[in-house]
Amino acid sequence: MTKITEQKELLIKKLIIFLILTLPLLAVESNFKELPFLYKQIELIQQINDSNATQEKIMLMAQEQKNLYSQRLDEFLIHKEEFINNYKTFDTQIFALEKIIKLNKRLENNYAVIRDEVLVKSYKLLYAQNKMLKNILLALNDMSFVEYQAYMHEMFAKNQEDIAPLTSVEYSDILALNQDSKILQQAQQNIKDFYALIEINADVLKYLSMFEKKMYRLNKYSNFNLIKPVIFINNTSVAQSINSIIEPYGFSVVKIIFMIVVSILMYILRTYIYIKIESFIVKINSLKKYSQDILNSIRKLMEIMMIFISIEILIFIYYDFSGVGNLSELFRIFYAILLTFIVYRVINIVLSIKIQEMQTVDKKIKREVVNVGIKIINFVIMIIGFLVILYLAGVNLTAVLSGLGIGGLAVALASKDSLANFFGTLSILFSDVFSQGDWIVVNDLEGTVVEIGLRVTTLRTFDNAIIAIPNSILANKEVKNWNKRSLGRRIKMNLGIKYNSKSEDIRNALLQIRQMLEAHPQIATENTKYNYQSTRSSKLVSREDEVGIKKTLFVFLDEFAPSSINILIYCFTKSVVWSEWLEVKEDILFKIMEILEKNSLEFAFPSMSIYKESD
Repeated sequence: MTKITEQKELLIKKLIIFLILTLPLLAVESNFKELPFLYKQIELIQQINDSNATQEKIMLMAQEQKNLYSQRLDEFLIHKEEFINNYKTFDTQIFALEKIIKLNKRLENNYAVIRDEVLVKSYKLLYAQNKMLKNILLALNDMSFVEYQAYMHEMFAKNQEDIAPLTSVEYSDILALNQDSKILQQAQQNIKDFYALIEINADVLKYLSMFEKKMYRLNKYSNFNLIKPVIFINNTSVAQSINSIIEPYGFSVVKIIFMIVVSILMYILRTYIYIKIESFIVKINSLKKYSQDILNSIRKLMEIMMIFISIEILIFIYYDFSGVGNLSELFRIFYAILLTFIVYRVINIVLSIKIQEMQTVDKKIKREVVNVGIKIINFVIMIIGFLVILYLAGVNLTAVLSGLGIGGLAVALASKDSLANFFGTLSILFSDVFSQGDWIVVNDLEGTVVEIGLRVTTLRTFDNAIIAIPNSILANKEVKNWNKRSLGRRIKMNLGIKYNSKSEDIRNALLQIRQMLEAHPQIATENTKYNYQSTRSSKLVSREDEVGIKKTLFVFLDEFAPSSINILIYCFTKSVVWSEWLEVKEDILFKIMEILEKNSLEFAFPSMSIYKESD
C-alpha cells in the first residue's frame, strides 16, 4: 500500500510538472486568439518589424492598423456599457501563472520562469490598458470636451506610470539565444508578443488622442441610441467621400442630416410650444382673462427666442454636442434680455387692463399713484434684468453690490437733482395737493395736470401747450388747485344802476334777486345737502373746508360809486364744472336783467356830468 501511494504521488508530481510546462503555452495561445483585434495587431506589428518587409507593404499594413483602431473604437462605443461592466482584468490567468512561476523557481526551470513572467507582464499591461479605457469611457458622459481632454491626458500619464515597472527588464539577451528548447522558443515568442503589446499600448494612446473628438461626438449619439445608424452612415463610401471634403470645416454628413432634421422639428414645434404656453397661461386663474392680450404682446418675442434656440442647437450640433463654445455666454445674455422684455410686456399688459377695469368701477382712482407705481415696477424689472445679465456675463455681483456702498455717496452727489425730483414726487403723492386732471396754478403757470412722473409733472395749458415742472420745484411752491372743491363754484358781481333810480324800486329788485337765487336749483344755499363719502375724518379740521363746500349767498346794496349805485351779488353754484358753471351764470344774468327791467331800473355806465355856471 505504501509503494502504491508513493507511485501515485510520483504520478501526480509528474502531472503537475507536465502542466507547468504545457499550460502557459496553451494559455497564451488561447487567450490572445480569443482577442481577435489584439491578435491581429500583434501579427501586423511583427510583420512590420520584419526586416524583409518592403516600404509599400509597411504602408499598407500601417493603414490597415489605423482602420482596425477606428473600427475598434466604433465597437467600444456601440458596446460601451458592456465593456465598462465586464472589462477583462485577467486576474485568473495572472493568479495561475504566479503559482506556476513559484513551482518553476523551485525546480529551477529558468526559461519557464522567464516565459511565464513575461506572460504575466503582458496580462498586467492589458489590464492597465483596459482600466484606462474604462475610465475614459466613463468620463465621456460627465465632462465637457475641454475637461474630457484634460482627463484623457491624465489617464495617459497614469497608464505610463502603471506600465513603467513592467518595462524595466531588458530581454534582448534571451531573444539572442538559439537553442532547440521549446520552452525557450515559447519564452522568446512571449517576449516578442510583450514588446508588441507595449507598442500596441503606445498606438492606443496615439489613436485615442487622434480620435478624441470623434469619440466625444459619437458618445453623444450613443446617449440618444443613435450610435449604430450614425456609424453605418459614416462608414458608407458616399459619406466618407463627402466627409473628406467638409470635415476640415467642422462638418460631416451626419451633422448636416441632424441640422436639417432639427430645423424642421423646431419649425413644427414652434406652434406646439406656443399652444402649450397659451394653455399654461390660461391655467393660471389670475392671468386667464388677460391670456389673449399677453400672447399677442409676446408672440414676436417668443418667435425670436425660438429662432435663437434653433441657432444655438445647430451650433451645438456643429460643436459635436459639446456646447456652443464662446457663444454660450452671448446666448445666455440674449435670453436674459428677451425674458426681461417678456416679463415687462406681461406685467404692463396686465396692469393696463387692470387700470381700465378700475377706471370703469371707480372714477376717483388715484391715477398718478398708479402711474408712479407702474414706473417703479418697470424700473425694478429692468434693474433685476440688468443684474441677471451682469451675472450671466460673469460679473461678480457681490463685488458690484458692495461697491455700491462705497460709490453710493458719489452717485448721490452726482444725481442730487434726480434724487430731489424723486423725493419731490413722493412729497406730491403723499400730500395729495393735486392729482392728474386737476386745474392748478403755480406762480404764473396755469393748466391741467397731465401726469405726475418720477422726475417732472407735466401741465397742459389752456392754449394747448405742455409745460414740464421738476417735482423738486413743484413740491416747494405755492399751488392753487381749482379742482379741490366738492360743492360751490363762486359767482361774484357788482351791478351798477343809475342814480336816478327810486329807492323803493331798488329795494324790490334786491328782494326779488335774493328770492330768485335761493329758489334756483343750481345755486347752493344753506339748505343744500351734501353727502360725504366718509362719515369720519382723522383730522381735526372743518369737514366743509376739508372737502371744499361753499354755500354762501349774499345780495346787498353795496356802495354809492362815482357813476352808479352798486349791488353786490355773491353766491356759489352747486356744480364745480366750468361749462356747467357758465351755463348757470348765464341763466342768472338773464334773470337779473328781467328783474331790473320789471322794476324800472337801468344799468349805469361810467359817465361824467358837466355843469356850466352862469355869471
